[in-house]
Amino acid sequence: MKYLGLAALAWCSMASATILPVGPREWHPGAEECTPETTRTEIQEITDRTFVLRQNPCVDYEANLVYLLLGSKRALLIDTGAVEGAAAAPLVEWVRLALERTGEGRLSLLVVHSHGHQDHRAGDPAFAALPDTEIAPHEGDALREFLGFKDWPNSLGQIDLGDRIVDLIPTPGHHEDHIVFYDRKSQILFTGDFLLRGKLLVDDLDAYQASAQRVADFLKVHPVEQVQGAHIELDITGAAYPGGATFHPHESVRPLTTLDVHNLPAALANFNGFYSRHPNFIVVNPIHNLLALATGVIVALAFLGWLARWLWLRRRIRSS
Repeated sequence: MKYLGLAALAWCSMASATILPVGPREWHPGAEECTPETTRTEIQEITDRTFVLRQNPCVDYEANLVYLLLGSKRALLIDTGAVEGAAAAPLVEWVRLALERTGEGRLSLLVVHSHGHQDHRAGDPAFAALPDTEIAPHEGDALREFLGFKDWPNSLGQIDLGDRIVDLIPTPGHHEDHIVFYDRKSQILFTGDFLLRGKLLVDDLDAYQASAQRVADFLKVHPVEQVQGAHIELDITGAAYPGGATFHPHESVRPLTTLDVHNLPAALANFNGFYSRHPNFIVVNPIHNLLALATGVIVALAFLGWLARWLWLRRRIRSS
């Protein structure tokens, strides 16, 4: 592809970045004991002028996937990753190279976020230093006005990159300002934390259900080739990596499909409120689980207190 020359240049320019062949390919798994060799950024070209950039689990255990789409007039970056400062430099440098070597002159850059959690926007200050770069607000009325949402969450937004239109679908539920992106050119759905191979963390179940149905309805009239999330948290057997793990051996790198999107409304409708497994994702409510754990601890402490008092009373009776 036309960007193989760019890939080679990036390899020579950045010791901490690695270019992989057109994917999907297995990412570097990180390590249990991290070294400088594992703290690197990797890049795959998904389709022509569409790239996914991965921050290794040793960079941050979230191992974020960041997406770059190049139009004829400007580029779109979806999320900026989980780290800031010097740790974000390889990601920023590779994006800078991509913007400067498009064949049409240097592209301006628009940075947007799937949602406002810190691991999806920590790199914002580093990207703000690039020339001709605009960073969208990550939440609230400022975000909705900037991206042109007239009736959140019922209306769609749209970004024109020049010969490339990206539709914006409001998807609150994991985060109140979550957005799913649909690229008409590649027919890829970029789903952030809303849908991924891993844990779908529910913040507002009713909103999540409505969002899942909204995206499923969108797909009825828009063809989708693949579904790309913001993390990979399952291995090829479907087992989840431990929380905070910096070693992800044998990740399941295959993109999700439209079937996963259409299965999500039913999965959420039948959610037990705590934890439920599905073939390609896990639905979890961390607040409910935390409350259940806290309740269990309180009950256990109360029982131990009762047992201690009972033993003390028995001892007193025997001694008297």
